[in-house]
Amino acid sequence: MRQSRQWIKIAAVFLLLTMIWLPKSIHADEESSTKKTIAFHEHREVVPQKLEIPSTIPRFTYQTGYQFEYPEAVRGIYVTGPTVSVDRFDNLLKYVDDTELNSMVIDIKEDHGNLTLKVDEDSPYKDIAQGYIQDPEKLLSTLEEKGIYPIARIVVFKDSVLAHKRPDLSFTKNGEVWTNGKGEAFVSPFQKEVWEYNLKIAKMAAKLGFKDIQFDYVRFPEGFEKRDTELNYDQGDYKDVEMNSVKKRVEAVTDFVHYAKNEMSNFDVDVSVDIFGYSATIEEAPGIGQNFSRISKNVDVISSMIYPSHWTPYFGIDKPDTEPYKLVSEYAKVENKVLSQLDEPPVSRPWIQDFEAPWLYSGSAFEYGVEEVEAQIKALNEHGIEEFLIWNPVNDYTEGVDYTPLD
Repeated sequence: MRQSRQWIKIAAVFLLLTMIWLPKSIHADEESSTKKTIAFHEHREVVPQKLEIPSTIPRFTYQTGYQFEYPEAVRGIYVTGPTVSVDRFDNLLKYVDDTELNSMVIDIKEDHGNLTLKVDEDSPYKDIAQGYIQDPEKLLSTLEEKGIYPIARIVVFKDSVLAHKRPDLSFTKNGEVWTNGKGEAFVSPFQKEVWEYNLKIAKMAAKLGFKDIQFDYVRFPEGFEKRDTELNYDQGDYKDVEMNSVKKRVEAVTDFVHYAKNEMSNFDVDVSVDIFGYSATIEEAPGIGQNFSRISKNVDVISSMIYPSHWTPYFGIDKPDTEPYKLVSEYAKVENKVLSQLDEPPVSRPWIQDFEAPWLYSGSAFEYGVEEVEAQIKALNEHGIEEFLIWNPVNDYTEGVDYTPLD
């Protein structure tokens, strides 16, 4: 019994000591834990500065399976859909292969609004597909085999087909779709349904394997400022925007380009825009809605159309068509100055001339041959512009041209 009592006393003393020690121990652990927590949080404030966190979230990119390498400098020619469908296309393939050229700009949606491709019977574009390019996959495979960089030209707002099909998306006068002096109709850059329509075609071209989507006629009709008030059209989301008519047109065109760039971001393609060369020489073109700087900020490539024949007396040159070197050289100075003011300027890839302009002359037109084409390229090269595209509406290009005259 005595032993039991002794054990009870010992247990009681142990319990008492435990009660006295345990709270201090718990408090000590909590204090230690708190210190560790504080130290941890203090450490965490430094850690993010050392972690390598991606600046952007990786995005899905559509893969076509073709292996096209971007050339050291794109030097290309324009090719129509009908040309692709005839034997003469083989001659152009050989021409590119035999020269310093390396690229082709091929019509996918042409000037009237039709597709040049053959499409499936159930395609929503069946009614506008002319089918000149019967086998698009074969075409891209041929270009891949030849090492020719493929650029898809898509005409946007000059679209007689869509305008007559959907007058509500176009410009009308006296209840009829308005056309210019050439009988061409336009759809309105204010209409976002038109934007989406063209981007679906652009995505089709990208999925086929084209590496550059070139949007042309990204503008209102020429001289629109003179007929703005006489035409009827819906301004869409721009109706209540507090801007004058000029600013609204510029905003719509710029917004389309920005939209197009974003829409094509999941495709491994560049986005390029054709633009009037004179737009670089002024703040903005009041009628057509082109602001050179703002468009350039939203594209990978800017392609100014600087054909000497398309300039009235400018840069102190009375007859620009007859002085291709001087015209291009003077233009290049202006463009370089404008693009140098942008944080991330696009690649400059101007359109140059390889055709005659008989409409400028009462007699024989000034001829464009080897000397005139090389003069334009030389002028670009001298100002650091190494890329260019050559326009001939019927794809008949001058033989014997040195496309790298400064090399």
